[in-house]
Amino acid sequence: MAALDSFSEADVRATLRRTLRLLAALTAAGALLVTWKLGWQSALLLIIGAVISGSGLWEWMRLMSAVMARMDISAAAAEGKPAPENAGPAARPMGLVLTGFFLRLALTIAVLYVSLKSLHGSVIALAAGLALGIFSLTIEAIRMARTWTI
Repeated sequence: MAALDSFSEADVRATLRRTLRLLAALTAAGALLVTWKLGWQSALLLIIGAVISGSGLWEWMRLMSAVMARMDISAAAAEGKPAPENAGPAARPMGLVLTGFFLRLALTIAVLYVSLKSLHGSVIALAAGLALGIFSLTIEAIRMARTWTI
């Protein structure tokens, strides 16, 4: 049984990887079902939504890692200690991380617009693809909660 206070950044990354694997499996199964029921255009919209959702989860992880590294560095500086050793690559400049975040957001809007205009599939399939990331993250959170309480 793992305690929440011992939950490290490596644990967060492992959780995210499990979430993304679950997202990929659900997307593959959903795409087959949607292809059978609604056609390939709707299946492609589902996949596009899931890829956007997965990339959003990954980008939030990068952003949170950068913020946590900054907080560790600031806390160490306030105590007069050197920066933590684990703050390395995650401590890249916040401007660079935020620029990447907003560029991904703009690219997401462009991909959504183009896919809706050109594929003529089910908008519900696209929304389902976008929701698969949240669903996968919720399933992983329930698994973690069960681990801590059992």
